[in-house]
Amino acid sequence: MEDNLTQAEADRLISIEKHAADTEERPYPAPGGKLTAPLVSSDGADQFLLDITRGQISLKVSHQTRYRKTTVLVRLDLGGATHRNPDDSEISTPHIHLYREGYDDKWAFPLPDHVFADLADLFQTAQDFMAYCHITQPPRIRPRLL
Repeated sequence: MEDNLTQAEADRLISIEKHAADTEERPYPAPGGKLTAPLVSSDGADQFLLDITRGQISLKVSHQTRYRKTTVLVRLDLGGATHRNPDDSEISTPHIHLYREGYDDKWAFPLPDHVFADLADLFQTAQDFMAYCHITQPPRIRPRLL
């Protein structure tokens, strides 16, 4: 089921303050693993999910926020292949996907300046991604010991 959000509604959902919906502590995923944590808007009206997915063999890592389980609002891709946008432009990794009306999350953009402190530190990148997505009361995520 697609939400078919307008761009104004998607922009509002991206920019509103989000909080963890529970107090469960989750470990940052190991290679091949995934973490999903429920989020809620600060007024309780909107529900979201935070996903962190790591490739088993490749170095691909994705962080994303979803609205109503199906609609990706923001996705950060680390590693993996170059992305081809609907206009045939290519964006190398790392890059960020932002919801665009009529295209969902099919558009990728270069990373914004001064948002991600250290992309080699995946746990720090998760913290920076949550701040970028306005997750002001983040879920409890335990760093993975190497």
